[in-house]
Amino acid sequence: MTAGTSDHTDTNKDDGDVTSSELLTIHSARALAGRRVVFAGHGLPTLATALAQRTVAPEIEIVYESGVTGARPPDLPRTISDSVLVPGAASVIPMTHLFNYVLQGQRIDVGFLGAAQVDRYGSLNSTLIGEDWEHPDSRLPGSGGAIEAMAGAAEIFLVMRRHTPRTFVETLDFVTSPSPHRAAQSEVGTMPAGAGVTHVITDLGIMTRFAQDEELTLSAVHPGVDPAEVVRQTGWDLKVASNLETTQAPTAEELAVLRDDLDPTRIYLR
Repeated sequence: MTAGTSDHTDTNKDDGDVTSSELLTIHSARALAGRRVVFAGHGLPTLATALAQRTVAPEIEIVYESGVTGARPPDLPRTISDSVLVPGAASVIPMTHLFNYVLQGQRIDVGFLGAAQVDRYGSLNSTLIGEDWEHPDSRLPGSGGAIEAMAGAAEIFLVMRRHTPRTFVETLDFVTSPSPHRAAQSEVGTMPAGAGVTHVITDLGIMTRFAQDEELTLSAVHPGVDPAEVVRQTGWDLKVASNLETTQAPTAEELAVLRDDLDPTRIYLR
C-alpha cells in the first residue's frame, strides 16, 4: 500500500517498514539543516528538532514556550515544560520574557509548529473545528505560542500528520495564526515580521511558499505518492511545482537514532 492510499501508510523501506510518524519526523529534521534558533512546538516538532540536533544541525539552539532556551536535554522531553529540558540549557526565563524579548524580539529563525487546519497562504487554525463558536465539533488547545511565533519568527515550518481536505482547507473554521497575506488584507492587527509558513511537511509530501502573496506549492512527494493524489487530498486547487522532486527515503542511521536513541518508548512515534 502506498503513502497515497486512504490510510496514508508509508512504504519506504530502509531497516524495516517506515511509519508515517517516522517519515514526517525525519523530513522535518532534515529541513532544519542550516538553521540556528528554533522555537519547538509540542509533539512531532519537539521530536524533529531533537533529531536535527543529533544529525543535520548539531549546533541548533532549541527554544520552548515554557521559557527554556538553548535546550540540550539528556532525554526526550514528554512535554514542552518537562523538567528534563532544564539540565544543560542556556537559560530558563519567565514566559513573559520569552514572549516579549525572544519571540516578539525576532530572535527565532524557525518556529516549528503543528495545526489542525491550514489554508493556501499558510494561515493556521489550532482553536476549533466547526463554524459555531459556542458549539463547535471539536474544541482544540488554542494558540499557545503559535500566534507569537507566526508574528515574530523569520519563518514557520509546519508538520501535519494527515494530508486531507479536512486539514488543508479553502477557508479555516477559525483563524488562530494569520499568515502575512491574511494580515495584509486585514485592517486589524500588525504584520508578521517574517515570511510566515514556508515549509509544510505531510505524510504525502512537502509544500513550500516564500513570498507574502505566494500560495503553498507542492514541491516534493514521498516515494510512491502520485502528485494527483496530493491535489485530490487538498481543499483548494493546489499548485504543483514544474520541477517537482521525490524525497529521499529515511536512512538506516536516521531511523536508528529516532527509534533506538530518541524515542524507544514511542512517546511521539505511533
